[in-house]
Amino acid sequence: MSTATTSKEKVAQVILPSELLAHWQGHRTLTRKVIEAFPDKDFFEYSIGGMRPFSKMVDELLSIAGPGIREIVTGKAAAFTEEVAHGNSKTKVLELWDKTTEEINANWSKIGVEKFHDTIKLFGEYEGTILSSIQYFIDNEIHHRGQGYVYLRSLGIEPPMFYDRTEA
Repeated sequence: MSTATTSKEKVAQVILPSELLAHWQGHRTLTRKVIEAFPDKDFFEYSIGGMRPFSKMVDELLSIAGPGIREIVTGKAAAFTEEVAHGNSKTKVLELWDKTTEEINANWSKIGVEKFHDTIKLFGEYEGTILSSIQYFIDNEIHHRGQGYVYLRSLGIEPPMFYDRTEA
């Protein structure tokens, strides 16, 4: 079975850009709730089986989403780095999360629907389409959020319901 996209299929839309953005932002809302559920100390220090603390996973998500959407819009590649200046403050992490959400929203309309199948080399390293890059951003967030759920449960904390993507 071929998974290649034909020119005709590129024109016919299954999901609108606004729907894809709403889907992504729903996931970002849920991930924010997971961040909030962590006790401060455990957010930065707790790990299982040699995995990174959840804060480091969130650093990765912050390092991908904002800079990635900025690069998609401007075409200016920046080197990928997971260094996030939050001073081990969960409040600061949440501020950065919200700022990134605003940045995604502000830049989204600058991606024309005809651009989603354009090939890019994100961070000068990862080649794919704009759409596949955005899908990766979402998939990666879901993956790390799942790890956060495991951490929370192992700490005896009930995580937010996985289907509740509404704002609190």
